[in-house]
Amino acid sequence: MRWLYYILVTIFFTHPVFSQTESGLLTPDGAWCWFSDPRAIAVDQYIVAGWVKSDGTIEVARFDLESKRIQTSELYHQLEKDDHNNPGLVVTQSGKLLALYTRHSREDLFMNESIKGNGDFTFSEAQSIHPIDSAEFIKFPRKTMTYANPIRLAAEDSKLYCFGRWTGFKPNLMTSTDEGNTWSKAKVFITNYPFDNNNRPYVKYFSDGNSKIHITFTDGHPRNEPNNSVYYAYYEGGAFRKADGTKITDLSSIPFEPKEASTLYKSNEKEGRAWIADIGQTKDGNPAILYTRSPTELNHEYWYAVYHRNKWINYKICDSGKWFPHTPEGEKEREPHYFGGMTIHPDNSNVVYLSRKIKGVFEIERWETNDFGKSWKKEAITKNSTHDNVRPFVPRGLEADQKEIVLWMENKKYIHYTDYESSIHYSIREK
Repeated sequence: MRWLYYILVTIFFTHPVFSQTESGLLTPDGAWCWFSDPRAIAVDQYIVAGWVKSDGTIEVARFDLESKRIQTSELYHQLEKDDHNNPGLVVTQSGKLLALYTRHSREDLFMNESIKGNGDFTFSEAQSIHPIDSAEFIKFPRKTMTYANPIRLAAEDSKLYCFGRWTGFKPNLMTSTDEGNTWSKAKVFITNYPFDNNNRPYVKYFSDGNSKIHITFTDGHPRNEPNNSVYYAYYEGGAFRKADGTKITDLSSIPFEPKEASTLYKSNEKEGRAWIADIGQTKDGNPAILYTRSPTELNHEYWYAVYHRNKWINYKICDSGKWFPHTPEGEKEREPHYFGGMTIHPDNSNVVYLSRKIKGVFEIERWETNDFGKSWKKEAITKNSTHDNVRPFVPRGLEADQKEIVLWMENKKYIHYTDYESSIHYSIREK
């Protein structure tokens, strides 16, 4: 039997051992979009995540990775049934947890903060924030509060930034120097000229919390922009810059136009209009971006772009299939560019979790590359599912040496962003 022992030893050391995963349900009732982030963060031994329930209630949960205990807290009862309204989460320097969120295209911005000291997972009542500046509104006349993306920068004395689509239907930012107790008025920081109040760039943000905020954005919505391209800029030290470090403008002189930023994909009719999925950073601090190209609305291609040695490296990951909303019979799909979704590991840009259509159902997979996206190895997280699994997200703050956790939506029904029956699931991957 010695020969069998040697064979087994050889197999063990020359072939990778498949990772073990543990999956579960975070909430039976919750949905989220992918333009309000971080929708989940890692804090000590917890994952904190927020969503919108089927009755429009905004809820946040704390998931203990050791005990598997889940505690939930209601932030706003029946705010509005719309998955755009999930909260973005940030921890302040003193350890307070802030949750910021909006109604979809209304004039409200809300914030709750955690209440410490009693051991429970509880939050203050929702505080209404009014960031619209009258002078800014004269220049960019449209009021629509949608999305909230809070970020804290340690290098700026833990100053808080919050981004969203607010004044002018354009990307805005506001800041707080007192842990969210007060906020500046919002300023438009990206716009085309002449101003068009129907144009709306979509933006994704990422920061490691130190000094830099990575920003990727499009011309607008792919449904409205036949040549929807993808751009990149970053904020650091009071200025916005291109990928190569060239200054675009100082913070005091915003806004800037998309054409002034770095272009990583120029859309054309053959290759298709784009949309963005997620952004992270490499070990060198350079951007890594996930986006789609849609030569047709029946197939959304998944792409991975990394800025390396002063140039963009772009590789296709895979085809994902068409949209995931369940189009009512006889009707035209209202959101044909709602792809399954992609997310990048916040501390390991080689790891991507994505949702693609397999045997007629959207499934979650883990993909990993070691050559900037030229080649990949993949691993199924869900398989043979009854319902679609979409919009995966790896919590911000998760470190590369920790167990990986990915969260996603499972849709029993998803007709529209105001008509859904969804739940939030998780999978923990052992190293």
